Amino acid sequence: MSQTKVEAPFVENNKPFRNIIINGDMSISQRGTSFASVGNTDSQYTLDRWKFTEEGDFGAAEITITQDTDVPTGEGFAKSLKCVCATADTSIDSGTISYIEQRIEGQNLQHVAKGTSGAKKMTYSFFCKSNLTGTFTINFLDSDNSRQFSTSYSLASADTWERIIINIPADTTGAFTNDNGDSLIVQMNLQAGTSKSNGALTTAFEASAQGDRGVGQTNFFSSTSNNWYITGCQLEVGDAATDFEFLPFDVQLQRCLRYFFRDNLYTSGVGATGAIAAGQCNTTTRFDGQYDFPVLMRARPTGSVSGADKFRVQHAGSVTATTGISLEADGVAPSFKSTMIYATVSSGLTAGRGGNLIHNNATAHIDNDAEL
Repeated sequence: MSQTKVEAPFVENNKPFRNIIINGDMSISQRGTSFASVGNTDSQYTLDRWKFTEEGDFGAAEITITQDTDVPTGEGFAKSLKCVCATADTSIDSGTISYIEQRIEGQNLQHVAKGTSGAKKMTYSFFCKSNLTGTFTINFLDSDNSRQFSTSYSLASADTWERIIINIPADTTGAFTNDNGDSLIVQMNLQAGTSKSNGALTTAFEASAQGDRGVGQTNFFSSTSNNWYITGCQLEVGDAATDFEFLPFDVQLQRCLRYFFRDNLYTSGVGATGAIAAGQCNTTTRFDGQYDFPVLMRARPTGSVSGADKFRVQHAGSVTATTGISLEADGVAPSFKSTMIYATVSSGLTAGRGGNLIHNNATAHIDNDAEL
C-alpha cells in the first residue's frame, strides 16, 4: 500500500534565530545590574544591547534602570528591564523625546528584503508592565534611508504584565545597507514633547517626520512613583508573533560580546586573579601582552581600564603591582579580534622574560566597546 508524504507548510517565522533582537529576555547585563539617575548625558547603555537615549532638553528628569526579577508568570523569563522615574519632569520641553532603544546591524536584516518588491512584513512582540495606564509609542527608524514607522500600544491595567504585539508593514522603498552599521533602530518611548508629538501616527513607513514619533505618548516622568518594565522583546519576519525564542545563556552572551566585552565579569570565570593577557617583559618597567577578544567584535572596540592599581604582572614566580595600563593606539584595537595591552611597573621586571597580566581584585575590569 503506497503512502503519500504530506509536507508541513513552510512558516518563515518558525526558523531558528528568528528573533532579530539580541538579549530580548534581558538575561545579560555585563555593565552591572543597576544604573542610577541616568539623564545627565544624552545616552547610556544599560543591560546589554539596550540603551536609554534622550533628545532635546531633558531638564532635571532622571531615570533609574535595573535588571529586575519581576517577570510575567509562567512565560519562562527570569529577568526584565525596569525603569523607575528618579526625578520627575511635568513640563516637557517641546523638542524632547526619550526612549529605550536597540540598534540593529544592516547585515542582520537582509532577509527582510526591504526596498524591494519582495519586502516582508515584520512583527514586534514584548511583555510590558507599568503602574501607568494609557498610550505608549514605538518608532521603527530606518536610519539608512531616513524613514520611519511610528505606532502606539495601550496598557489597559496598572501593575499587570501584558503581551503587546505590533505589526510592522513591508516597505518597498529604501534597502537596508548590508554592513555592520545600524540600519534599523527600535525605540520604545517614555516621553515626548510637543514638536515630537504634534503629527500623526503612521500606517506605513514614511519619510522621517519628527512630529509623528510620539503622538499620544504618556509622560513616564510625571511622577517619581512611576515604573515601566519590559521583557521578551522579539522582532521577527512575518505577520504573526510566535512564542519567544529562548537561546542558551552562552549563545546569548556570545551575541552580546560582539558589541561589548567587560573582561572578568562573565567571561574569565576564574575570579580575582584571572590572567587576561600573556606576553613578555619588554623592559624592567614594561610588560607587553596580546589581549584577545572572546569573539569577533562588530568593529574595532574602544577600550577603557578600571584603574592601574587593580592589575599585577606575574613573572618569574613574582607578582608586581602595575602603575599604568594602556591599550594599543590609545584604546582603539588594531583589529576586531585582538589588540596589544601594555602595563608599566615601577621596577623589578626582567627584560625578555615571559609573564602574564592578571587581575588584582574582583572590581578590576577592561571594557571593550563596539556598540552601535
